[in-house]
Amino acid sequence: MSREDVEQTVVRSPARARAGRWGLLAVGAIIAGEAVWLASDLPAQELVSDLGALTVAVWAGWACVGAARRQPATMRRFWLLLAATLVLAAAGRAVWTIQRLLGDDLPHTLPIGLLFVASLVTGTTAILCSVTAPRTRVGRARTLLDGVIVGLALVPVGWVLIFRTVTMADLDEPLRTAGLLYPMFDLMQLTILVVVIGRGRPVWGGLTLLAASLSVRAVADTIYVSWVAAGTYQLGTVVDVLWPVSYLLIGAATRLPPPAHIDRADDCGESPMPPRWRVALPYLPVGGAIVATLLAREPDGHTPLPVFLTMMTLMAALALRQSLAANENLRLVARLRQLAYVDQLTGLPNRLAFTRRLRAALHGAKPVAVLLLDLDGFKQVNDRFGHTTGDTLLTGLSRRMRRAVADDGMIARIGGDEFAVLVTGDRPAAPERLAERLLAALHPSAGEEVVGVHPSASIGIAEYGPQHISYTDLLRDADIAMYAAKAAGKSAYRRCTPALRESAVGRAELIADLRRAVDEGQLHLEFQPIVDLATGTVRSAEALVRWRHPQLGMLSPARFLPLAEETGLILPIDRWVIHEACRAAATWQDRVPSATVAVNIAASHLRRPDLIATVVEATAGAGLAPRALTLELTESALIEGSDAVLDRLSQLRELGIRIAIDDFGTGYSSLSYLHRIPATELKIDRSFVARIPEDNRAYATVEMVTRLAGAFDLAVVAEGVETDRQHDAVAAIGCLQGQGYRYGRPAALGELRTVLAQRRPPGETGVAESDLTLT
Repeated sequence: MSREDVEQTVVRSPARARAGRWGLLAVGAIIAGEAVWLASDLPAQELVSDLGALTVAVWAGWACVGAARRQPATMRRFWLLLAATLVLAAAGRAVWTIQRLLGDDLPHTLPIGLLFVASLVTGTTAILCSVTAPRTRVGRARTLLDGVIVGLALVPVGWVLIFRTVTMADLDEPLRTAGLLYPMFDLMQLTILVVVIGRGRPVWGGLTLLAASLSVRAVADTIYVSWVAAGTYQLGTVVDVLWPVSYLLIGAATRLPPPAHIDRADDCGESPMPPRWRVALPYLPVGGAIVATLLAREPDGHTPLPVFLTMMTLMAALALRQSLAANENLRLVARLRQLAYVDQLTGLPNRLAFTRRLRAALHGAKPVAVLLLDLDGFKQVNDRFGHTTGDTLLTGLSRRMRRAVADDGMIARIGGDEFAVLVTGDRPAAPERLAERLLAALHPSAGEEVVGVHPSASIGIAEYGPQHISYTDLLRDADIAMYAAKAAGKSAYRRCTPALRESAVGRAELIADLRRAVDEGQLHLEFQPIVDLATGTVRSAEALVRWRHPQLGMLSPARFLPLAEETGLILPIDRWVIHEACRAAATWQDRVPSATVAVNIAASHLRRPDLIATVVEATAGAGLAPRALTLELTESALIEGSDAVLDRLSQLRELGIRIAIDDFGTGYSSLSYLHRIPATELKIDRSFVARIPEDNRAYATVEMVTRLAGAFDLAVVAEGVETDRQHDAVAAIGCLQGQGYRYGRPAALGELRTVLAQRRPPGETGVAESDLTLT
């Protein structure tokens, strides 16, 4: 039942709510009147006391019946049992009153005793049926024994404090003697209630009022027993008001809404780790009982029979409690073992269980193989349909895979959408055959096809051999093969080979070296000029990053930039390139102020809000005007950009930064995005320029892009110009600028400055190359 359903359940009509409040006030007035009557020593005090308690008990019982009708079904038994308890209390009070009017001053008779025992049973059962009570039989029995132990421990203490002067002859009436045990039963119920409500969750106000009711009743019964034992008890005293007050508190509890956690079944179950006070509670009073037993010994050394019998019963209860605790510990160990080794969603063994089995298998002499399986595109299922649907699908797929593996191996879930199969011994099916069965089991069913779910998997296979030192090496090889299967198009399997292993190890080592490349100064920039096609003047230079590896030598960007983008290292590399390019461009600005610098920006960097701060810091730190910096971004990265990315580009343009669309024509080439992106130039991809002399369609494409750029007021740069024919073609088409080997290969900053000095634009003068030094 949801919280909303609970709230709807307890909604009452305004008239009924007002009637409940008026009833509560009326009963409070009755109790107040009774207290005044008894304190004023008015006539018929005994009858007023009895009628007051009887009236309030009946009202509280009726209020519990009403609460059972209003509140959720999960609390109905609790309220009905409390109603029965109050009805039995009212019946006992009625019998007490009748027998007292017939001449018995303290009528501790069998009917009253039976009614009292019945109310004790129903009241205790009600507490054990509350929403915070244990849900297992062992838990309920243990809680009941806690109350019994604490209650029994009170008997020796009470004997020393109250009954030590009472002789056995004074206790010749068994029913009257049993009536002196009322405080023990009150403390027993109160202990059970404290255990029930103290289970590590918010305390419901209704149980708090019930605890207050039991506390008031315990005080009243203790005073009653003390006075009876001393022979000073008189009917119709102010103490008699405490019993109706205890009934009033129960009636007040019926006015409170049900607990907020009633709809969460896990809150009502067994607590896996009880608090320390909960463990020590039944044992703390035992020490006091032992001390009281020693003090209660008679001069001849004998222990009074009631105390002796109580201690024997207490020891038996402790022994039973201890056996239940041991049983509960065994269940807890079994539960913790299940939590430790079983995946709770699919019921399959988890990573820890798989690892244990794998390590044990490697100690044997039989062959061992591991299949590592990763579901393809499972994240899209969660994103599209939600995690609940994803969990349902995952559970169904795990059942299919379990059936596919059957007895040929052990399948485990080792991650979110990752599974592993351990194959050992004399295998009836080869690992490849098992992989084929798993892939066949994952073919979408008719229902999955309807909703667009197409489960598949990539599987890596590795067999244990001399090249493996431990189980981690075997899992690493299976992981390598699994990624090779993904790279091969997914929904496939691959076996780990020495070539795959060598490639993966080399790749991992290269990534590790790349993490240190920026800090250790292994990266440097080369610059390729971008020239004016008409005059040959250098208008700009594109900064290209190179990696001088300590062992592998000079590495091209194609070797390490894809790894940098995959691992996120592209961000610090991009920042370094922007700062270094701005500092380099600042060295030629005072001699060739029209020459700008261009820097490539990764798509992931474009999506970061700190890009603007990086650019501003780099230009300001180098003393470079923002107009002298061009950021080159790929067509695909721009199209995939969100509104936030477009806003970021607009802010860069407002600062004066130029925006170039790199490799134009190789992406989606959607004309609509040209209206939204604040670009300043297009760079035609080299694949079109290379085919211009002999491919009319390439020529037409470059011509169309050039006209399109003119319509959008964008400058055009032809990339990859290597021959005179290509130069003449792009110049004839109308491209204003070009970049390629014909005009200069990527070179160090010193060589670029030499080119700039030789191709200074008309009207610009400067010093000799020897004066253009980098400071």
